[in-house]
Order: sequence, then structure tokens, then C-alpha cells
Amino acid sequence: MSTSLSVITESPASLDVDAVVVGYHPADDGPRPASGADSVDAAFPGGLGKTLSLLGATGAAEEVRSVPTQGVLTAPVVIAVGLGAQPGSGEALDPDTVARAAGAALRSRATGQTRIALALPADTPELVQSAALGALLGDYAFTRYRTGEDTRAPAAELLVASDAAGAGEAAERANTLAGGVNLSRDLVNTAPADLVPEDLAEAAAEVARDNGLGVEILDEGRLAEGGYGGLIGVGQGSDNPPRLVRLEYSHPEASRTVAFVGKGITFDSGGLSLKPTSGMDWMKSDMGGAAAVLGAMRAIAQLGPTVNAVAYLAIAENMPGGSAQRPSDVLTIYGGKTVEVLNTDAEGRLVMADALVRAHEDSPDLIVDVATLTGAQLVALGTRVFGVMANDDGVREDVVAAATASGEQAWPMPLPEDLRQGLDSSVADIANVAGERWGGMLSAGIFLKEFIDEGTRWAHLDIAGPAFNQGGPFGYTPKGGTGAATRTLVRIAENHAARAD
Repeated sequence: MSTSLSVITESPASLDVDAVVVGYHPADDGPRPASGADSVDAAFPGGLGKTLSLLGATGAAEEVRSVPTQGVLTAPVVIAVGLGAQPGSGEALDPDTVARAAGAALRSRATGQTRIALALPADTPELVQSAALGALLGDYAFTRYRTGEDTRAPAAELLVASDAAGAGEAAERANTLAGGVNLSRDLVNTAPADLVPEDLAEAAAEVARDNGLGVEILDEGRLAEGGYGGLIGVGQGSDNPPRLVRLEYSHPEASRTVAFVGKGITFDSGGLSLKPTSGMDWMKSDMGGAAAVLGAMRAIAQLGPTVNAVAYLAIAENMPGGSAQRPSDVLTIYGGKTVEVLNTDAEGRLVMADALVRAHEDSPDLIVDVATLTGAQLVALGTRVFGVMANDDGVREDVVAAATASGEQAWPMPLPEDLRQGLDSSVADIANVAGERWGGMLSAGIFLKEFIDEGTRWAHLDIAGPAFNQGGPFGYTPKGGTGAATRTLVRIAENHAARAD
């Protein structure tokens, strides 16, 4: 079931819907309804805040209470969600607070509540977008493998109450962003047997056809002929051969080009350096970088910014078959640099190296790669914050700022020069892992930097933890695939379009 989204100006108290979502803040005299909830608050005898107090509500962020309306509204239920402390005088409400609240509210809805009105703070286009985006992301459901009557599909209709100028365009932008993120989530959540490299390449081709993108797919034969040693080496242990996909969005008035590179390991067993069981069961998510890039390209094509964007999906399955690469094998990456493979479970950087070198051929103003690259990222930054590394301080700051503006959590990380010597090889130009475990996220970034030409601006996003939520859902983030970095990439493209104007 697909969800429709529209903006309405009618009073939420009179809408014929299954539920109305409102926000509220903590206050000394009990929960206080937020802006947008005035008509709903007034309909309750003594105000909605009084009822929420009786239900033990405090107004804490993402706290949810369902309140039967007993006929005081047309809707039978109010879903009230906490927004945390009300901003002080002259301060604005954080848009992502509204988005997370909308997501939490939609996650709590009953199965039969399919027509939902959002009466959250939405007096600016930015808040309209946040409310709509949070609701669409929070109401995400992956039901491909579910059977039975309890299968929960997304809501059929979302109505955003706002009279702000530009509200309709803001809601449409939210719909486009959510489509890109949820595409990424769907791909990450798909069982690896149903998403081998050829399948992921075909999914990219379908997105390209539907959205007017140029597409080129290199199969194993063309990869071997072209000298893509990283992709061939990683993929040779699998019965499902690798692919390299190139997508292109062009704008006739664009003067800048951004290139995105995504790691697409459709399943990572570790190869002959086999992972332990506990580290393998969620490795269907190891193509989260490629999924984010594909979702972003879909959104970019639909939004139409004045920029050129190319994307490379480096796709392989890392398996320990009889022809798998061995520790101590030497690969020749596209462009000629050689890599000694000391650990076959450090495979993502090998396929990314091929794609990074190829991306230079598009003469981009910026290359951004996205990868579920290292377990060390989780150790350093946890499961919700991705690391950003770059060969230019300004680029790193710009990417972190783009992530923050998009509602994603990112943190700037260094690339210390002294770690490079740990990647020295006695037989090749570079080894794929360092001799010691410390600084693993950073040394992986340093490895990738070796394949970036001098003078080319580049950033690396390690999304290993944020790409797949193994815990419970929160805000608008579901369990499983999250679509991490998708919105950040879209914002990066749009920022470059703005600079070109």
C-alpha cells in the first residue's frame, strides 16, 4: 500500500480522519500542547493538557500517548507526542525534533488507522517538510517476507495541517526524500539470496529507467578486461559475479559535478578470513553505502538541482568458495596500483578503490564515498553517528554541516599521516589492512585516500553502525535498514548547485 501526502488548511478538530497527531511540551502546570494543536486542545474540556496529565504524560521527546476523543473531535483518537522543552523566546524549534516526533507518532498508530492528520508545529516550510518527512519515514514497513493478517502496511493517507506559504512544495520535497531513503531501506532489508550483485545492478537500472538517469553496467567480463582487480578479486569466491554500475544525472545549466561512490557488498561472509557467526548474521547490510547512493540519485533526479551527479555502485559478494582470493594474494586495482590482501574481510576498500579511480574520469569537483567499511567505526562513534574523513578540512566541515542540516548525525574524523606506514607492504604498493588494530576506521580511510589524485576534493563516510539498526526502533528510524547518509548526499548535491548559481 502506497501512502499519499497532501497539505490541508482545515482545522484538525473537524477533519474526518482516523487519528490526529499533535505535539506537546513539558510545563510546570502539566503538558502544554504545541503550536498546530490549538483547535484540538480547545475541543477537550479543560484542555488536552489536562487529559495528558491524567495519563502520566510529561512532554519528554518522543513520548507518545493515545487519547480517545469521546466525540469532542471528528477523529476518534488523538496521538499526542512529546517535543521536549519548548524553545525560549527568539529561539526556533529544531526541525529534526518535529521529524522524530512525527516518526514516533506514526510508529505507534493502530493498524486500522490509515488516514492520519498531522497537527504538529508547521508554520514554516521547513517544519512542514520535517513533519511530513518524519511521518513518512516513521511509518515505513518492510513486509516482503511477512505473511498473515498482522502484516502492517504504511498508512494510506497523510494530511499535513499548515497554512504556511510554500507548504505544498515542502511536503512534496519530503515525499521525494522519503522515497529515496525508503528505497535504500528496502534494499538493505532484502535477503541476500534475493539481492545478489546482478539483482542490485538491475535494481539500479530500474531506478535509472524510471527517473531519466543514464546507466552503464560492467559485468564480470568487462571488469576483467578493464583491469578492475578489486571487484574481480573480492567477487571470485562467489557463484554470483561482481558488477560496477555507473549512474548519471545531468542538468543542462550545471557547471559543477559531484561523484558518489557506494560500497555494495551484497553479503559479506569475510571470505577465507571468515567472520564469526555473531558478526555475519547482519551482513546483508554491507551494501548500505551503495543503497544510500542509489536512493540519493533517485531523489536528485526527481528534485532536479542545477548540478551534474554521477554515481558508482561497486557491487560484489564476498564468499569463501574454492576460487576465493587468499590472504597474501596481490590485486591490481583499476589504474595500476597493487594491493597485498592480508585479510579478505577487509574487502570493501578493495572494491571501492576500483570505483574511486574510475570516478576521476568524470572530472568531478568533489568525490564522496559512502561505505559500511569498518567495525572500528562502531567502537569509536557507536551505532547512530557516522564518521566523516576528507583530504581537505573545508570539505570535511561542509559534509558534516550537510549531514546536520539533513537531520543525520555525523562527526569529523582525522586522517593522521603516521598511520600510513602501517599499510606498507613488502611485496605491493600497499596492504589492505594495517599490522595493528588501533585506529581501524582511520587507517581504512587512509587506504582509500591512496586512490584519490592530488588536487581532487574527496570525503569518505563510514556508516557501518548507522546503516543498520540492530536495536529497537526510535523516532523515525526502524529496526533494520535505516537509509543512513541518503539525505546527506542529496544535500551535498544541492549545496553544489547553489554554489554554481
